Amino acid sequence: MAAVNHSEACSDEDFIALWDKHQSAQKLAKILGVNIRNIHARRRNMEKFHNIKLNSSDHRGALYDARKQSFSPLKQIDLGILDGTVIVFSDAHFIGQRTTAFKGLLWAIQEFKPKAVICNGDAFDGASISRHDVTELPQTSVIQELKATQFALEEIEETAKEARHNVKLVFTWGNHDIRFGNRLAQHAPQFKEVFGFKLTDHIPNWDFCWAVWPTSQVIVKHRYKNGVHAAHNNTINAGVSIITGHLHSLKVTPFSDYNGNRFGVDTGTLAEPDGPQFTYAELNPSNHRSGFAVLNFFNGQLLWPELVHRFSEDHVEFRGEVIDVGAF
Repeated sequence: MAAVNHSEACSDEDFIALWDKHQSAQKLAKILGVNIRNIHARRRNMEKFHNIKLNSSDHRGALYDARKQSFSPLKQIDLGILDGTVIVFSDAHFIGQRTTAFKGLLWAIQEFKPKAVICNGDAFDGASISRHDVTELPQTSVIQELKATQFALEEIEETAKEARHNVKLVFTWGNHDIRFGNRLAQHAPQFKEVFGFKLTDHIPNWDFCWAVWPTSQVIVKHRYKNGVHAAHNNTINAGVSIITGHLHSLKVTPFSDYNGNRFGVDTGTLAEPDGPQFTYAELNPSNHRSGFAVLNFFNGQLLWPELVHRFSEDHVEFRGEVIDVGAF
């Protein structure tokens, strides 16, 4: 088969035929004149859409296959993003406060019309069912926190669907979120099949999982390594760009090696860093920042990740500008 000119559209049939012949993402990237990440994403889409298996003969492809097969049975979601925007927020710990970062999130969704919005864990706080001393924690009940979480996610959902009708809404499990089901499982396991036992029963329009792959080279999950250098250590150990929450630090840490550039991103917190959810910190200073991440993709490749962060009450900073989000 003659090489397909990269300026021409490559049909599914042509792509499958080329793959069957070469069985190498690297070779197809050269033939089609596109980034290798584009080939990996297209391959996954073809396998999913046509319900076929496109085997690989090259080393990197074999490693990719082994990686996909070696993961645990915990649910993960493959988005197959080639071009467009994905917005990732985390650690909202919703208790009913309408924070500046939350308003900024609604603004960003309306402004950038993302293909996916990812809640990267800890939307539900679960203070009253935590292991911490409840005497000094905010006096919010489970039902109050659950309703606050539902209301906030519903508003995000409505804004996202108004911006893009086919937007994907994904929720990765955080350590606070699993408190809901864990407490019930520990004390009332006989009711586990009853509707309402699981947090997912109360948030039906978000797709829950443990990890999200926007592309084969970017993973979004709630947490991995800990400590002040977590973002750096995350991407070194993951071998791909990795977007995490949990530590509330809001940062982008680049890393380069022979495989090129990748990033460790911490998505901060959607809550106020000194909010009542965090009284367990005993008024100690925290290296926390309020905001979220905006991820842009081109030809299946992650561009330099961007952060939106709280500048002042009802104002966020993004791309060198201070934006008034008080109307949201």
